[in-house]
Amino acid sequence: MVEDVAVATVAGLLVTLSFPFYIYGAWIIIDAEPVTWGVLRHHLSYIFVGLTLNTVPVAVWMIPRLFDQLGGFAALHAFFGVQAYAFLAFALTGIVPILRAKREYNLYNDPDRDIEIDEIHENMGAWRMRLRGGVVGYVGCWLVAWVLGVVRYAMRYNEIPI
Repeated sequence: MVEDVAVATVAGLLVTLSFPFYIYGAWIIIDAEPVTWGVLRHHLSYIFVGLTLNTVPVAVWMIPRLFDQLGGFAALHAFFGVQAYAFLAFALTGIVPILRAKREYNLYNDPDRDIEIDEIHENMGAWRMRLRGGVVGYVGCWLVAWVLGVVRYAMRYNEIPI
């Protein structure tokens, strides 16, 4: 049990530590005008660190143990975690075509061109909506899963009856 709580604590801390990387990565993009290739790479470097800090504990610690302790609360926690990753996949269906279109117009290397982003492709509005919806969905489901994970941790390792 001591080893179990130690690994669970490290896993929980790593997942918790991912959130500031997501927030700072988002701030980089929100604060940038225009978004150059360097800004995008800087943003993604924080997002990838956040995703790594979150995904490694999920893949190495949480998923292999899920079926051994699958109850209502664990299932709910897993459900929101899976939904978060589904929203992330949905966001990628928007970001990939946006990246292609902006690279085709060289808007990352020459951002001062006088062109609106929605004018570079007829589907740009839909792609941007997918990206925004996916990111908002990911963060929302991630937060719910995180809160449920903290409660599960407290119930399991601190023996707090809820």
